[in-house]
Formats: sequence, C-alpha cells, structure tokens
Amino acid sequence: MRLLQELGYADVAHFEGGLHEWQEAGLPVETNRPEALPAHPLPSRSRTNGERGRRLIEVFERYSTTDLVLFWAGTIVACAVIYWMSSTMALGGLREGDHAIDARGRGFLTALYFSFVTATSVGFGDVVPLGPVRAIAIAEAVIGLLVFGAVVSKLVSRRQEQVVAEIHRITFEDRLGRVQADLHLILSELQAIAALCSAPGADPRQVRARLDSASGMCLAQLRTIHDLLYQPQSLPEEALLEGILASLAIVLEELRALLRCLDERTDYLSRNLGGVARLADEICGECVPRRYAANLREWMNVIQHVARELA
Repeated sequence: MRLLQELGYADVAHFEGGLHEWQEAGLPVETNRPEALPAHPLPSRSRTNGERGRRLIEVFERYSTTDLVLFWAGTIVACAVIYWMSSTMALGGLREGDHAIDARGRGFLTALYFSFVTATSVGFGDVVPLGPVRAIAIAEAVIGLLVFGAVVSKLVSRRQEQVVAEIHRITFEDRLGRVQADLHLILSELQAIAALCSAPGADPRQVRARLDSASGMCLAQLRTIHDLLYQPQSLPEEALLEGILASLAIVLEELRALLRCLDERTDYLSRNLGGVARLADEICGECVPRRYAANLREWMNVIQHVARELA
C-alpha cells in the first residue's frame, strides 16, 4: 500500500485476499502509471560518481597488503628505469643540479631516488624531471599516493578487526558467565517455590505467580543456549558447554517436578512451556549443525525429553 501511495494513487485500501483474488472476483484493476513519475529514472551524477568510487575501493580490497606493497615497490622501480633510460636516450629524463644524470650505475640510483620521493610525494627538488618524463612523474605520484593510502588503510583496518574480535571474545565470555549465573538463580527460585508449595497454608496464587515468572526466565535462557548451539563459529569449550547443558537439564527437571503441585496452569505458563518444548525440540545430538562429544549429546537428549514432558 505504501508503494502504491508513493506512485501517486490516492484511493488505496487494504484487501485481505491480495491482487490474485481481487482479479478473480472481477474487480477493476488500474494498469497505467502516473504520468508525473518516470518509469525509469535516470541515475544522478552523484550516484554515478559514488559507484565509481566503490568500484575503485573494491579493486584495492581484492588484493592483500603484501600484494599492494609489492605493486607499490614495483611501480617505483619501473618508473626509475623509465627515467634512467629517458636520460640516456636524451628524451628529457632527469636533471640533478645543472647536469643530466649519467648513464652509469650512479645515474640509475639517482633515478631510483627520484622515483621514491615522487611516489611518496616528498619531492625535495634536488632532482627534477624534464620533457615528457614530467607526465610519468605526475602519474607515478598519483598511483603511489593511492596505493600507499590503501596499504595504510589495510593495516589500520586489520588492527581494528583484531580489536573488534577481542571485544567480541570478551563479550561472548561475559555472556556465557551470565547464562550460568542465571541458570543457578532460576534453580534457586524453583527450589524456593517448591518449598513454598509444600508448606501448609501456601497461597496457590502466589505459587502460580512465581512459577510464571520462573518459566519466563527459563524460556529466555533456553533461547540463548539454542542460539549458542546454532552458531558453530563461536562456540565455548566443551567442558563449559557441558556445564551449561547440565544446569539447563537440572532446571527443566526441577520445573517438571514443581508442576505436579499446581492444580491448574495459567495461560502464560502454558505458552512458556510450549515455547520451551519447541526450542528444546531442536536441541539434540542429531539436530544441531555440528557433531559433539557423546556426553554433550546425552545432555541434549535429556533436555529434549524433559521439555516434551513439560508441554
């Protein structure tokens, strides 16, 4: 509906059956586009320039830092050879002071020195280009700055990736610690509810209210553990994962035992238990996306079995 309104249609209403049932009912369908809006808008100049910039960035992203450094060094050496050969063939070349560089090894070193300071945009001015070589020097300066900037950007981005990865690791470990702590708190709450339920003269409404809250927390932790098992790229060690699964199984068994003292279940509790059963249905040794040790698969199967009984 929003798309139709943006296209200029003023009288727009929602129809449950969709366009197919509308046409089957023989209702009128307008096929003409509003004349005020072109069917294929021309791309703006800013958008075209932005696409060209993204393509240039993608070219640099395809290559590694080593490849870019080698290309940068190769450009310096290749341009130095061009400068040196132009000087020896009297096609402009380089001038150092009042004389052109010579054709011997010292002249090539001077050309290499000039090529390096040109690529880094230093340009001390002690060696200057002559004739057509000036265009090559300009092109080398532009290419050198682009490639050198890409190298620096890659080095900085790599460091940023390391920092981000470290932050993710610390956050992930903190999340695992909170999961274990929350499971212990839920277990303590369930045990306290069981003691309250078995006490003479206990108020059933208070028991149901506390059990509703505990079931909601149990569902939230089960959802977290479910997501954890379905992210194989960031899994904890098997010993830590076994402790989490064992704690979850104990919590579910305590919840199952506690349900026997209730005369009736609230709608909220029934929905939570249904959610627990649905999530636990995907926690088993054959359901998760990777293979685990036999003891972990046993805990998964226990969780699945107990959760099905809860529902």
